[in-house]
Amino acid sequence: MDIKYPKGATLTASSSAAAKRPTIFGDRGMTLEQEINESNTYYRKQNLAVIYKKPTPIQIVKVDYPKRSRAVIREAYFRQASTTDYNGVYQGYYIDFEAKETRHKRSFPLSNFHEHQIQHLANCLQQQGICFAIIKFVTLQRYFVLPAAVLIDFWQKASHGGQKSLPLHFIETNSFEIKAGYNPILPYLDICRQLIKLTGEHHG
Repeated sequence: MDIKYPKGATLTASSSAAAKRPTIFGDRGMTLEQEINESNTYYRKQNLAVIYKKPTPIQIVKVDYPKRSRAVIREAYFRQASTTDYNGVYQGYYIDFEAKETRHKRSFPLSNFHEHQIQHLANCLQQQGICFAIIKFVTLQRYFVLPAAVLIDFWQKASHGGQKSLPLHFIETNSFEIKAGYNPILPYLDICRQLIKLTGEHHG
């Protein structure tokens, strides 16, 4: 078993192909993680933001050395519960978010999130971080940036007997929808700017 830190796939679209189809990426079969990783690479190269996927903490138990030049991990386990998928900095603001995708068409199950992730987002919000979840409806090819405060409030209501899934109409009403493009594939920093403005107004 080889363990590598996720880097995302490399986008290899020719300039002519990109010119013909600049905003359609659904048929490429890219996962949400790959789309975000590609977007983050673009943002770093353009010196717009420094945001990375967090490596998953793993404890290695057994390693074999079939060849001197190569070690093979035979047994490993997660050392601790991971928090959210991505974090970094943008214009002096701490950015922290989770990325989730679903093939459901009318709702997004809260079971896709874990309690420690919700608590982590709440802790980051207390420190005035810019926190959210990017949700992809794979079948619909729609992307939403759901502010963490909205997600946390819905989670708390669900824990007291409320709905266990986020209805699509609720997400449409309480999120920012983003369209897939070319550079970057997912322009989520546009939403970060709006969230920063809202944060400033709230604390002002």
